[in-house]
Amino acid sequence: MSNFKVSTQETSNPAILKFELNQFITKHQSFEFNNIDDAKDSPLAQQLFYLPFVKKVYISSNFIAIERYNIVQWDDVKQEVAQQIESYLNNNGVVVNENAETKKVAVTVYTESTPNPSVLKFVANKKLVTASYEFTSIETAKPSPMATELFHFPFVKSVFFDENFVSITKYDIAEWNDISFELREFIRTYIEDAKEIVSPNAPEVEEKTIEKVEAHFETLDDTSKQIVNILEEYVKPAVASDGGNIQFESYDETTKTVKVILQGACSGCPSSTFTLKNGIENMLKEMLAGKVNSVVAING
Repeated sequence: MSNFKVSTQETSNPAILKFELNQFITKHQSFEFNNIDDAKDSPLAQQLFYLPFVKKVYISSNFIAIERYNIVQWDDVKQEVAQQIESYLNNNGVVVNENAETKKVAVTVYTESTPNPSVLKFVANKKLVTASYEFTSIETAKPSPMATELFHFPFVKSVFFDENFVSITKYDIAEWNDISFELREFIRTYIEDAKEIVSPNAPEVEEKTIEKVEAHFETLDDTSKQIVNILEEYVKPAVASDGGNIQFESYDETTKTVKVILQGACSGCPSSTFTLKNGIENMLKEMLAGKVNSVVAING
């Protein structure tokens, strides 16, 4: 039995509600169904159309969006629908048949520079992963078919995935001007061909499921929980925009030292020490007065 979890998210259209999933349900493909006959290739969509208020169903890589008729309000039925989707998926229900016609959405990938001159960020218009992953060699990249292929480029030193982007660290043998177009086209084509980015059954991937992360969080002491929450809310969005990530490693109550792991563009970045000391350390000292003396990156 699978372990799908569904959460709801409002959209700009009050008639449309998104049911977000903690795992991918299509290979980065999108499908749109306007009625039960239209949905003949999607057993899941057909089941949803049996609900009298469902007007349209849109299925994408990690969410299902449903447009309702005005006979109900979402607040009255969203929990029931979320539970129905969760139950259907956890009982190995088929989402779409293999011959289903996808709604063609052109894949676009653009590059963003990062504070680390060795790292370039490749941003896609599709969600790529549900958690962050860093691979520093072809040996460690086994859980990710895409990272494995990227390591076949001789200038690729490490690969970092998060949400809708890939940060690539290069060796100094190449300049970005000479290689960025080739990498961008490779990434775009790879996504367009609906190839697997990260294998969901790999042990390293299983450890990052929402359930495992939440279970680990509950084992932490109160100060560590506060630190994790501060990093998640205030620090991660900023470092993600720079193509990197920060992970809490440990907190020592005796020395009041916080240890973190820097990933992606943040790892080995010339400005990362400055960010660590003047940004994160100062923030934790201020928000957790008397509990934090220093912040140390164990890999940088």
